[in-house]
Amino acid sequence: MGATASCKKTSGSGHPEHDDPAYRKCQELKMERWIQMHYQIKQREQALAIAQHRELFYWLSGFYLSAVYGCASYYQRVKRVSALAPLLPLTFVLGYYTDWAYGSKLHRIQAEANMIMEHEQELLHWPGGLPTVAGIDEARVETEMEKKMHPHHM
Repeated sequence: MGATASCKKTSGSGHPEHDDPAYRKCQELKMERWIQMHYQIKQREQALAIAQHRELFYWLSGFYLSAVYGCASYYQRVKRVSALAPLLPLTFVLGYYTDWAYGSKLHRIQAEANMIMEHEQELLHWPGGLPTVAGIDEARVETEMEKKMHPHHM
């Protein structure tokens, strides 16, 4: 609470003094908190994604073991190698998810992302550039006009 009190310092005109060191410190603190909050949100989202891949890995492992048992049983009856053919693609799929859930795939993805950010900046530009306030307002007004003209379509 004490940090916010220093943020409310104003000059005689009622506006904050931007050259005031206390105001600058308050703004820096706000920015640091905002950055930390978003970093923690991204960490939680990433942890959730890893947990989802691990859960999918468990399901695929169960399916894979059932398929191995079924293919092996069928192979014992017919004695043809083609009875084991379904295991080949399933092995690749299970290997992929094993690498994603417990291997180093995430580290390789992060390393590749860092390489792209350092050496291929041109790939990171948004199509159409950054959104502008004017563009956002134009789309909003256009949507409102569409609602007024065709209320039964929305």
